[in-house]
Amino acid sequence: MKLLLDTQILLWAAGLPKRLSPTARKLLDDPRNDLLFSAASLWEVTIKKSLGRADFHVEPRVLRRGLLDNGYTELPITSQHAVTVDGLPDLHRDPFDRLLLAQALSEGITLVTSDAQLAKYPGPIRKV
Repeated sequence: MKLLLDTQILLWAAGLPKRLSPTARKLLDDPRNDLLFSAASLWEVTIKKSLGRADFHVEPRVLRRGLLDNGYTELPITSQHAVTVDGLPDLHRDPFDRLLLAQALSEGITLVTSDAQLAKYPGPIRKV
């Protein structure tokens, strides 16, 4: 199964794996699953790090290299992803999360999140 990790799950997997739930760990450790990260997540990390957010003290270039070196696949942002955001109900205001969901919908992959609000959307979302 192809799994797109939301930014929080991605940061926990890369630097704070003890924060992952047992369900999340099982999904990420299953060799049958293909793990993907979005360019949107690296964009989010870059912006929030520059704003001084304590929960985003990671070097984006190092994070990206580590993800690629550990077998994650990068999912670029396309215009199809961008226009898919327009059709989403207004359940969640975070533009990065909305883009991640649009990517999952467009690509037919499952978005893995710990965000209860994001998990309220219909579609391929797995709350862990």
